[in-house]
Amino acid sequence: MKTRLGILASGRGSNMRSLVEACQNNELDAEVTILISNNADSPALSFAKDQGINTAHMSSITHPNPAELDQAMLNKLKEARVELVILAGFMKKIGQHTLAAYQGRIINVHPSLLPKYGGQGMFGMRVHEAVIDNHETETGVTIHLVDGEYDQGAVLAQEIVKVEQNDDAATLAARVLAVEHCLYKETIQKILEGSIILP
Repeated sequence: MKTRLGILASGRGSNMRSLVEACQNNELDAEVTILISNNADSPALSFAKDQGINTAHMSSITHPNPAELDQAMLNKLKEARVELVILAGFMKKIGQHTLAAYQGRIINVHPSLLPKYGGQGMFGMRVHEAVIDNHETETGVTIHLVDGEYDQGAVLAQEIVKVEQNDDAATLAARVLAVEHCLYKETIQKILEGSIILP
């Protein structure tokens, strides 16, 4: 039986699209049973709807009380019988109820070699700009467990991406994103196969 994935996404959702396609192509022994976004205008929501995936917009607009939002999100994940929660460009901290219910079963991808260039406010192009500004010779991708702090959870996988002399933030971001897509799928499949054991 396929493992049921719940994906949380805020923006374009390119990692989400990659994972959905991997499930459809049987690259992953899993199915996406719900996509939740905190952004009502997220292209990720539109894509998921087009693919026939159950979707929900949940944010401070729909649930002004953070504790109620947390519980409502947990309820949606449980209704969809989600076994593994995947963050794909989700910009908000996960609430305590959801963290507790899915402890060790929420994973995220970050576009650097954590702990470098992680933490609150370090996401997307900000990471790549910082790497370029600091004249780093390498950066990379990290897949990690999610806990109560930004980018602090246990590392599951990392892959180095070389910074080329003529790179700017945009060219570096494109190469890092390609690695993100591959490493995220590989890591999730290893979890599904049991070669990566979650706590």
